[in-house]
Amino acid sequence: MKTGVFLFGGVEMDDAGAGRPDPTDRRYSTEVVWKTTERILDMGVAADRLGYDSFWLTEHHFQYEGYEVVPNGLIIGTALAERTKRIRIGSMFNIVGQWHPLRLAEDFATLHNLSGGRGILGIGRGTVPREAENLGTKIGSFDNPDAIAADEFNRKQFNEAIEVILAALRNETFSYEGDVYTFPVPGIPDRGGFVEELTLVPRPIHPFEVWQPITRPPTLEYVPKMGFNATFWLRHHSYIKDWWDRYAALWTEHQGGILGRGDNRNLVLSVCVEDSRERAIESVRAGHDEFWKFLAPYGWSRGYMGHDGRPVEAGTVPSLEDSLENRTWLVGSAEDVIEGISFYKETLGLEDLIIFPNMPGDPYSKTEEQMARMAEEVLPHV
Repeated sequence: MKTGVFLFGGVEMDDAGAGRPDPTDRRYSTEVVWKTTERILDMGVAADRLGYDSFWLTEHHFQYEGYEVVPNGLIIGTALAERTKRIRIGSMFNIVGQWHPLRLAEDFATLHNLSGGRGILGIGRGTVPREAENLGTKIGSFDNPDAIAADEFNRKQFNEAIEVILAALRNETFSYEGDVYTFPVPGIPDRGGFVEELTLVPRPIHPFEVWQPITRPPTLEYVPKMGFNATFWLRHHSYIKDWWDRYAALWTEHQGGILGRGDNRNLVLSVCVEDSRERAIESVRAGHDEFWKFLAPYGWSRGYMGHDGRPVEAGTVPSLEDSLENRTWLVGSAEDVIEGISFYKETLGLEDLIIFPNMPGDPYSKTEEQMARMAEEVLPHV
């Protein structure tokens, strides 16, 4: 089974947990943010040393609260590539609408080539209106009154941008005309003529994979149609199973052939391993509760099942017990976590697991310890 590590990349906090302070009450200095960035790189080096197959950063902007401080996973990923030997490097996810699509294509190709083909192209539509609307797009979220219109624009922009990115990465020359993007811009004079085509420099010299998260039904239809790989996270285990199988059926419909049970899909699971279940629950609770204090307003818990057997409403703040029941968090002794991963191997045919070992506020010394315990005590047994 392939295994990877995914980090939000937040600062260390001594007051994480439910209740106050409110997320926007915190403000961290440039020095603290940069120290965090260096520690994130340290975690990537450790993941390489511990034998993980992939390391995933993320992209977020303007978060003075300190939750996610990496604005450009491609730049940080390139630095990490220079410090590592074998681990593959991606972002969960590059937020496509917040980029000029051709700059995203150029920068990914640079990372991919410099790393010797270890780059992974992760693409997503975004979460946070504060980021989106200051960087050229819109996004629907639970607390956005214009969520439907914003989401419609975002999806249209995203789809066109992806067509541009793939055309640029895969072809010696390309042009594109859509409602949002047209390349080259018409009428550009150049040396006695006009620009009719463009060539991306550099282009990838190694094959590359595209991964996209599936969090909504339209995306579930889109990803296999495009031939992209799929990431699943933060859904009740039965909902994961339904979408996991639906993806495989749609892949066959659009791409031909039959996928193996675990092919082309990965699953992110939040983990905490301690000597006992009780100690693990105590260790992870504050970070879990800070996670949901931060993310519930953006609707991230909509994939949970409530106690009535129905999906919870967007904006619900799950307890740690809810997360354990939904099996989105695997918490306990090594044996407990082995059992949890084995459940997904049996249920899904899981062959690509991404662990999330760093809760908001956690010290990075704890994160490295969790990565080591997973690598040494859990993963050899699954």
